[in-house]
Amino acid sequence: MKKLSIIACLTLAVVIVSCSDIKRKPNSTYMPDMAYSRAYETYADHSNLKDSGINYNNMPVAGTIARGEEYPFPYTMDAAGDTTNYHASKSVVNPFDSLSEVETVEAERIYLVNCGICHGKKLDGNGPLWKDGNGPYPAAPANLIGNAKYVNMPAGQMFYSLAYGKNTMGSYASQMTRKQRWQVIAYIKNKQKNKQ
Repeated sequence: MKKLSIIACLTLAVVIVSCSDIKRKPNSTYMPDMAYSRAYETYADHSNLKDSGINYNNMPVAGTIARGEEYPFPYTMDAAGDTTNYHASKSVVNPFDSLSEVETVEAERIYLVNCGICHGKKLDGNGPLWKDGNGPYPAAPANLIGNAKYVNMPAGQMFYSLAYGKNTMGSYASQMTRKQRWQVIAYIKNKQKNKQ
């Protein structure tokens, strides 16, 4: 009986000590970078990482193709005053040269949303922003139907202009996917053919 009470007391003491509020700190941590990782926000300022030897700039690696993008454009934007890539883009062929009826309807919708405000519903350069010179836009947009320059312009140069902007027209790369830009160009080319 005496042994049983000693064992019970010792067990009770171990239970009380193990449940106590004693904080234990190790002397050193093995691999502290993994034990206490630093979480990074994707769009936060990461300039402080350069000091630790990490080069992170939130940009994808050059040449990366986004998911769903199948037709990379081989030319980059020209430097100011240079037109080498603009002229070289003549050789690029539209991968969506012929559109189905459904694709034509969608291309027309995308054209009206993004391009029609300047170039007009009839592609005549008389959109709501110009209105025969009575609109808020100070310069007449390009007439895509009646101007031989644009009728004879290759699809690759049109794509270059849509992707990087040209003269007073800005880039539409953020508003339209690559496929949508090619389809809009095919829509414009089909309208130009039907007009002749």
